[in-house]
Amino acid sequence: MAEPSFSRLSLLFFSFLLIFATYSWVLGPDSGFLFGTRVRKTLGSNPKVHVDHSSEKPHHPLDPLTVREISRVRTILSGHDPGFGSGSATIHSMALDEPEKTRVVQWKKGNKLPSRRAAVVAYWGGQTHEITVDLDSGRVVSDVVNRTSGYPILTLNDVFAASQVPLKSLEFNRSIEARGVKFSDLACITPFAGWFGHEEEGRRVIRVQCYTLQGTTNYFMRPLEGLYVTVDLDKLEVIKIVDKGPIPIPKSSGTEYRFGVQNKPVHMDRINPISMEQPDGPSFRVEDGHLVKWANWVFHVKADQRAGMIISQATVRDSETGEPRSVMYKGFPSELFVPYMDPEEGWYYKGYMDAGELGLGPTAMPLVPLNDCPRNAYYIDGVFASSDGTPIVQPNMICLFERYAGDISWRHSEILFTNADIRESRPKVTLVARMATSVGNYDYIFDWEFQTDGLIRVTVAASGMLMVKGTPYDNVDDLGDMEDDSGPLISENVIGVVHDHFITFHLDMDIDGPMNNSLFKVHLEKQRVPTGKSPRKSYLKIKKYIAKTEKDAQIKLSLYDPYEFHIVNPNRKSRIGNLAGYRIIPGGNAASLLDHDDPPQIRGAFTNNQIWVTPYNRSEQYAGGVLIYQSQGDDTLQVWSDRDRSIENKDIVLWYTLGFHHVPCQEDYPVMPTVAASFELKPANFFESNPILGAAPFFEKDLPVCRPLASS
Repeated sequence: MAEPSFSRLSLLFFSFLLIFATYSWVLGPDSGFLFGTRVRKTLGSNPKVHVDHSSEKPHHPLDPLTVREISRVRTILSGHDPGFGSGSATIHSMALDEPEKTRVVQWKKGNKLPSRRAAVVAYWGGQTHEITVDLDSGRVVSDVVNRTSGYPILTLNDVFAASQVPLKSLEFNRSIEARGVKFSDLACITPFAGWFGHEEEGRRVIRVQCYTLQGTTNYFMRPLEGLYVTVDLDKLEVIKIVDKGPIPIPKSSGTEYRFGVQNKPVHMDRINPISMEQPDGPSFRVEDGHLVKWANWVFHVKADQRAGMIISQATVRDSETGEPRSVMYKGFPSELFVPYMDPEEGWYYKGYMDAGELGLGPTAMPLVPLNDCPRNAYYIDGVFASSDGTPIVQPNMICLFERYAGDISWRHSEILFTNADIRESRPKVTLVARMATSVGNYDYIFDWEFQTDGLIRVTVAASGMLMVKGTPYDNVDDLGDMEDDSGPLISENVIGVVHDHFITFHLDMDIDGPMNNSLFKVHLEKQRVPTGKSPRKSYLKIKKYIAKTEKDAQIKLSLYDPYEFHIVNPNRKSRIGNLAGYRIIPGGNAASLLDHDDPPQIRGAFTNNQIWVTPYNRSEQYAGGVLIYQSQGDDTLQVWSDRDRSIENKDIVLWYTLGFHHVPCQEDYPVMPTVAASFELKPANFFESNPILGAAPFFEKDLPVCRPLASS
């Protein structure tokens, strides 16, 4: 049999292949200009504003690396080691090496920026190098080999090259033909390998799994089940092929999700387009590309290769004095862990760490106006480095917009006294910073929502495609006692494999300053009423406990043992003596039920608790470790926290794991409706009283008159 020509193959990789190839603008290292159309930003319905990224300069100590800076780092690295010039050294990530926290906090606009440095993770010669480049001096000031287990974030080249390797195998090609799949319809992706033992040590490996595009663009619903390939990423060789024989390929009908090509009748009345109009324009402004000012809030926002979006130096204005008060120094999703619950050969390794294995930034497709973000949105681009150090612009990656959905900030009507006519109500308008990322089959939407009462709500929503498994069965009645252990049947020959989603957030809370914060555990304790004292038999009282060390702050949530958790500043008290603080309010959540000795859970040990508190350490930002691809769990939040360091009255970091179990159902097919989970950071004795007491109501005269067209 002749080996198929690669030119005949329609190979699909993760969605970020399309991002780089179609939606990104690449800048040559010496060109100084964009190839192709310049990136646009829009502010509401204002004319398009062209942004020339090639001439941008940093204005704030936390501003991301600019196009010029990335190009300069590339040049410096080429002189540092010949591997960067020859291509044997690969850049897996490049980001601003942020200045020391104290310097950032002390910096004021107009001051000289601290020295600009780049943090580079590169791989060559079987070793991972963490390199620091000083942009002012033009020198590499540090080049350290990381000795922990694991490898850096995968690059586009890794994924592209690995997906082609199986096609060099005669055995693989025969397996494809045996399934009746045309090579022109073949779509292969590269699920991550995880870590499951010593046979995988000393080499980077990845899996390859294939689908068919015949009759649909939604290849995720048409798996070639039973065929699995393991590839050596560095040698680009097949290590192992597992072929359990052809399993019926799910049908293509009913899998399309694109609006223009669906032929399925929709028995639902049309919803008319809707938008929030602002006759006086948006209430927020963005200064120097990253500093956001709105109502009583100021914060810095930027795109990041690993975390996707980072919120920094969030301050809120005091309602009594007008002073800006620090709330959070830095917040971002530190890791996203998605373990699948199928122990079989082709599935057991599927326990994804999306931030550390792939990165949430490069997979962030440009947001879709009027659908991902409303009309009044303002867009921010991401700027990253490719594997050879060439700058890449990710357009419209983050959007900012004000939201009003008819919610109420506070209200009261008085009806007890007949002569009173009191009806006081205030609308709730919030500011949202949003990013959406398409990590393979799943799409995640991250929202940071700021309210005028000082509350920050963080929401993660999931949509996209299930990771499904092919099966011979096409009806539940046919399963009998053989119902598949891995999940329910959601369509003919399609099993939706049960899985979890866990998102661990790094929340460097700085309540009124970075150096003096503590965790208060406020316990609601049930008390019995002494006999004869009251008709009541029981009641609740609160008792406060200070978490002295890290193990005091390893917290599992329980409905029947309720606590509130406050980050407080022991040195700032209200006028009546309460400590100024913020509390974390969990939303709907889930706990990992995997055994702690299960390999995916060893690597994902940061999900062993919902809440953690650690002392601030700039080297401890990623809950799964710096190197997470094929890591063995030796550099995780669990490892750090088990040191049991002091956390009382110190600069501390709060970690919160948001999660949900996902048992698929038919409504998740072929593309799942969005499901969301959230938590809140809410003031607790931070303000002297209701901070929005003086907020103005809306009046009809303030708004334009809009009337619907006459019905025909």
